[in-house]
Amino acid sequence: MKKILTITFLLLIVSFFVSSIVFARGGGSRGGFRSSGRSYSNSFPKTKTSSYGGHTSRYSYSAPRDSSGHIKRSSEAKSNFMKQTGYTNGRKGYVVDHVVPLKKGGADLPSNMQWQTKEAAKAKDKWE
Repeated sequence: MKKILTITFLLLIVSFFVSSIVFARGGGSRGGFRSSGRSYSNSFPKTKTSSYGGHTSRYSYSAPRDSSGHIKRSSEAKSNFMKQTGYTNGRKGYVVDHVVPLKKGGADLPSNMQWQTKEAAKAKDKWE
């Protein structure tokens, strides 16, 4: 009887690990899809679908908004970032960029800002 319980227990543990691996890789029935090795969940509300490849933009509920619904950006935080980097009047050919976008929950703080070339910013805006 003890042998049967031990074998049953081991089979239960193995099946748990196998199912964990399947769900971690995006399989199973959790509502996600796989694309290029990444697993994405469909649990967030979608706001728009663009015409380039079906990329969806997600709405950030945590970011403060102005009266027209656009994310408010702190001019003080941007000014502080520019002072910290030594370019108080800006940098020719560069823009201030948020490393983690505000619409994806990034903070509007100098620690989340970087200098980015205008070309790189345009390319990043296409996939964000």
